[in-house]
Amino acid sequence: MQYTNLGKTGMKVSRLCLGMMSYGSKNWREWVLDEEEAKPFVRCALDAGINFFDTADVYSLGESEKITGNLLKFFGVRRENVIVATKVNGQMSDDINDKGLSRKHILDSIDKSLKRLQMDYVDLYQIHRWDYETPIEETMEALNDIVRAGKARYIGASSMFAWQFSKAQYTAQRNGWTRFVSMQNHYNLVYREEEREMIPLCIDQGVGLIPWSPMARGFFAKNRTRDGGGETARAKADPFAKQLYFREEDFTVAERANEIADAHGVTGSQIALAWLLSKPHITSPIVGATKLDHLEQAIAALEIKLSEEEIKRLEEPYKPHPILGHS
Repeated sequence: MQYTNLGKTGMKVSRLCLGMMSYGSKNWREWVLDEEEAKPFVRCALDAGINFFDTADVYSLGESEKITGNLLKFFGVRRENVIVATKVNGQMSDDINDKGLSRKHILDSIDKSLKRLQMDYVDLYQIHRWDYETPIEETMEALNDIVRAGKARYIGASSMFAWQFSKAQYTAQRNGWTRFVSMQNHYNLVYREEEREMIPLCIDQGVGLIPWSPMARGFFAKNRTRDGGGETARAKADPFAKQLYFREEDFTVAERANEIADAHGVTGSQIALAWLLSKPHITSPIVGATKLDHLEQAIAALEIKLSEEEIKRLEEPYKPHPILGHS
């Protein structure tokens, strides 16, 4: 396994992060794996040297956090030897205040997340999108208080506009509060709009980039159809993917990736991940897996080296997209 610093921090994270959204309750999403089914994936990740695990309170409405904590304990992992990240913002119940980035919800949520994770702190506490109903000053002060209380080591953000991220960082700096050290954004070979503003901003400010959906929700697996969906259980029950991808030019990029994959004797998904890992500004893509061989292939993609010509061929068909993944 390869390791790198998360942004400008001294904390070392594996070059791949295991996304825990896939593990939780089938009542939340029918393709989600339960705790027993999740065990081989966490074991595989640990055996490969992955030390970075990302979840969120809203994933299976807390069950993903419970499984994350349970399985790290089950495998006897020392708390200080893993980097655990979770998120706050999503609606957790029908209660009017059980969502968003208000001081009330943030302070309530960190305690609930820690209880589910069976931990005293998380290494990275992230805001799960922007909250248009709460002043950013309120949010950043609450996050600062969580860090000062020792409940989080660092804070991070997820998909938003670059002006919003810049405003949040400026607000924190102006008040002497903790700043975000990472950005979990939507970025992959078929969605590269982040290259316009967010990625240059993060490079300039030394913010670690830990993109979600690095392999575009299985879009490179040769089983997606132009009318939407695919063969797998997740593809058949993932309407969000239809909103994100499935443009004609997306299929052109995927076909190009699979041509290069054939030359390397690997899969198109591995080439898509290898392309992302070839970018020096990418810290640790978040990979999700519901099939063990997919996780093993993601780990193996760390060893794939793409030539400049191959990277050029992969990038050449791309066409601009509307903003996807946040609004």
